[in-house]
Parts: sequence; structure tokens; C-alpha cells
Amino acid sequence: MDAKTTYVLRLADTCLIHSQRLSEWAGHAPVLEEDLALSNIALDLLGQARVLLTYAGQLEGAGRDEDQLAFLREERDYRNVVLVELPNAAGSPSDGGGGRDFALTVLRNTAVAIWLELLYGRLQTSLDTELAGIAAKSLKEVRYHRQHSSDWVVRLGDGTAASQARMQAALNVLWPYFNELFAADGVDGVGPAWNELEPAWRTHWATLMGEATLTLPRDSAMQPRGIDGTHSEHMGHMLGTMQHLQRTYPGGVW
Repeated sequence: MDAKTTYVLRLADTCLIHSQRLSEWAGHAPVLEEDLALSNIALDLLGQARVLLTYAGQLEGAGRDEDQLAFLREERDYRNVVLVELPNAAGSPSDGGGGRDFALTVLRNTAVAIWLELLYGRLQTSLDTELAGIAAKSLKEVRYHRQHSSDWVVRLGDGTAASQARMQAALNVLWPYFNELFAADGVDGVGPAWNELEPAWRTHWATLMGEATLTLPRDSAMQPRGIDGTHSEHMGHMLGTMQHLQRTYPGGVW
């Protein structure tokens, strides 16, 4: 697979898997309004994944459409960052029961939304007009995602002692996985290397953590490589759920 296709696929798969994890909150969010908000964010990300996967399929030239790329690849062929495949509790000591930790979810949503906003901001001026168009449309959506999730981070981090403790615990769990958001190479004329986004991302994040009265953990040398197809033990279980219908009824359509 060439560098351009890989670049698009990394972004597409990150949106797809992030959407899948968020969809697991449907019917389980703390309040009805947030249930709807998380579902809508998941749908936005799924829409972004669809157009990006369609474009990746065209670039690949192997005749695979968005459904085949989304549901009929092996685990090692997905190129999403490991951060988004982690379960909604992900080993947090404050998962709140039921295997879901709202603190972890809003922190992850915010981290990814800031990153996507920066990346789409750069990609909307790409020489690749297809990718530039996708980025320009998606940028409007991720700005809302960032604003919505950031409000929750501040509300909970600067809230009660219990809510702050849960947010700090979730941040400590997630922090090493953020490294991968800055680990992919750029492609000339297509998009920037992800490490070019790191200074601006860290500035946004530090400001937000200050508002939320949360303490940044020490930087970790851990370097996940989901973007190269090396995933956590959680990815296979997720794909078993995601791919069940397509693999049970190959080629099935609505």
C-alpha cells in the first residue's frame, strides 16, 4: 500500500474505531442529553470514516468499497491509533460500574477532537482536493466535539473532590496513549506529519488541564503502534462485534 493510501486509512480507521467505542454509550450515558450528544458525535465520526474509507478504497484500486474496508479486514490491517480502541473503562480504577468510565470517555473525546481539529485545519489546504474537501466539512463537526467534551472536562475536573479524582485517574491511564497521535509521517502535497501538530496540541491541552485543575502526568516513553497494525488485546474483541453481521452474511445489503 502506498504512503498516500496509508495516510488516509490511518485517519479513516481512527474515526471509525473511535465512533464504534462511542456508540457503546448509547442508552448508558449519565443523562439523556449526553446520551444523545455522544450518539451524535459517534455518527459524525462514522460519517467522516465513511468518506475517508471510500477515498482510501479508490486510492487502493483493489475494488474495495467503504463496507469492505470497514468490516472485512483482518485486525492487523487496521491503522487506527490504539487510544481509540481502548475500552470505555480501560482499566481505570473509577469506571463507575458496568465497564464504562465517563471521565475516561470525555478526556479521550477531547484529546482526539483537539487533534482532529488541528489535523483537519491543515488538511483543508491540502493539494489533494478530495481530502481538502473532506477536511473542510469535517472541521465544523470536530469543533463542536471539542467544545462539548472540553466543557465536561472542566466541569468534572474542577468539580467535587470525587469527580476530580476520577478525572485525574482517567488522565493517568490515557496519557501514555496520546503519544501515538504524533507518530505518523506526512505525505508531500497531501498532509502534514502528525508530530507537526504536537506543539499546538500540547498548548491547548495544558490550558484545558489548568482550567480543569488536573495535573499533567510525567511523559511516557511508551509508543503504541496501532497505525502500523500492532493493536491492543481489545481490538480483536471489538472487531468480533463490529464484523459479525458482514461475516455472517457476506455481501449483505439493506
